[in-house]
Amino acid sequence: MKLSKRKSALVATAIAAAMLMTACGGSDNSGGGSTASSGGSFSIYIGEPENPIVPGNTTESEGAQVVEALWTGLVKYGDDSSVQYTGVADSIKSDDATTWTVTLKDGWTFHDGTPVTASSFVDAWNYTALSANAQAGSSFFANVEGYDALQGKTDDAGAVVAAPTATEMSGLKVVDDKTFTVTLTAPFAQYPVTVGYAAFFPQPESFFKDPAAAGKKPVGNGPFKADGEFVPGQGFTVSRYDNYAGDAKAKADSVDFKVYTDINTAYTDTQGGNLDVLNNIPPDAITTAKDTFGDRYGETPSSSFTYMGFPTYDPRYADKRVRQAFSLAIDRKAITDAIFSGTRVPANSVIAPVVDGYRDDACKYCKVDVAKANQLLDAAGFDRSKPVDLWFNSGAGHDAWVEAVGNQLRTNLGIEFTLQGNLDFSQYLPLQDTKGMTGPFRLGWSMDYPSPQNYLEPLYSTKALAPAGSNTTFYSNPKFDQLLAQGNQATSNDEAIKLYQQAEDVLLEDMPVLPMFYGLEQTVWSDRVADVKVDIFGHVDVASVTVK
Repeated sequence: MKLSKRKSALVATAIAAAMLMTACGGSDNSGGGSTASSGGSFSIYIGEPENPIVPGNTTESEGAQVVEALWTGLVKYGDDSSVQYTGVADSIKSDDATTWTVTLKDGWTFHDGTPVTASSFVDAWNYTALSANAQAGSSFFANVEGYDALQGKTDDAGAVVAAPTATEMSGLKVVDDKTFTVTLTAPFAQYPVTVGYAAFFPQPESFFKDPAAAGKKPVGNGPFKADGEFVPGQGFTVSRYDNYAGDAKAKADSVDFKVYTDINTAYTDTQGGNLDVLNNIPPDAITTAKDTFGDRYGETPSSSFTYMGFPTYDPRYADKRVRQAFSLAIDRKAITDAIFSGTRVPANSVIAPVVDGYRDDACKYCKVDVAKANQLLDAAGFDRSKPVDLWFNSGAGHDAWVEAVGNQLRTNLGIEFTLQGNLDFSQYLPLQDTKGMTGPFRLGWSMDYPSPQNYLEPLYSTKALAPAGSNTTFYSNPKFDQLLAQGNQATSNDEAIKLYQQAEDVLLEDMPVLPMFYGLEQTVWSDRVADVKVDIFGHVDVASVTVK
């Protein structure tokens, strides 16, 4: 997911369970020791979502926080990144890791009272995969048989030159109301790990009658239901769904999702009691937040990885030597120490340290070497007389560290820079999808599901090129794609990790992104609430929050 772990047994868990996955109980890590009872209302910060509230079109953090409150998928994830059968699925089984049989539990309903059936998933997945629907989560179904037939072709200007030849993937079959099968194009033992992600959430029949209306007032199957339409720039209120079939029923009566354009305003509002939960701390407050909020301050390990993407479609950044030079000219530790007071870890890989497969020496171009950087830049014939544009979204506290990157490029490479930070998040992301970046651009990623594959395939594979996926650098390398495919088909944990690491080596030689740092989730809350938990994906578990 665009933006946000704990050391996980993620691949091992998936591989061991691949051939026969049975139900298991979830964990309840409630914190805070509150004696508050159920009921009451609280407010929570979000930035402006990029798109309407549709799971298959939500691949960024702000919309995801809302989606997680309104929907529950086939599986959920434990605090140790393990797959937990506390969602809609009773089991997900396969004899060959290619054809999977999904069996649903009884009793699940949507907020409109209609039942959650096998068709609810199959229809939603086909809708998301179909290129004509322009869903950002489409590429998550690229390994299902028949996906290619749902993909039209466009020219460089984005005009459709060939329509899809089908509207349903041949690899999805409804057996009965509680059973459907998924046939993949190749074995993928980790498949059950992936399906807890939002792109795989179900939709009621009403959604397909008017998707635009459903995006404004969504109908999900989660612990909260929408009371009215989501208002851009403001947000909306959701209330507890009393017929929720999951184990973790909501404690509060309602939640007010409040959209902020400036994180500093949100922080001030939390201090003043006008906002109850904020899981994003302004850089200026990092060193003082713990003292300011006391026991209303929390820190949790994060799966987040922050980077700057290169527009590889721009001739100025098409040569990998330019990208390598920029990376060698950046002192990440100096930036994390000066701007974030050491609460961020300099990145030396594109896989976060909390995931199996991370290596602390993967990136040879992430070490400072000014002499080598200048040699590479000269060899590439880079024009140093023209400033570089450095892009970031406004109001989210990125100004200082992006400017620090620019200052280091000026000092170490003799290149001037221009800050491009006037767009809010909902405007910033679409510009990337349409090749609108004119220089390195800030982005972040936190895992969608607990696997090192999730830090590679959705961001850099050819099939994930925007807008069908999150590959907004428009990087493509057949060798990288091939190694990913081999890793996906691996039948052991060690084999999968080895292949993913080989794919990462290819990527880090090409350097389509500038790795910057790994994050730490820092959350503050008002004295009106307790039991504030942040999950392994960096989302506040709104169902667990209690109101005093």
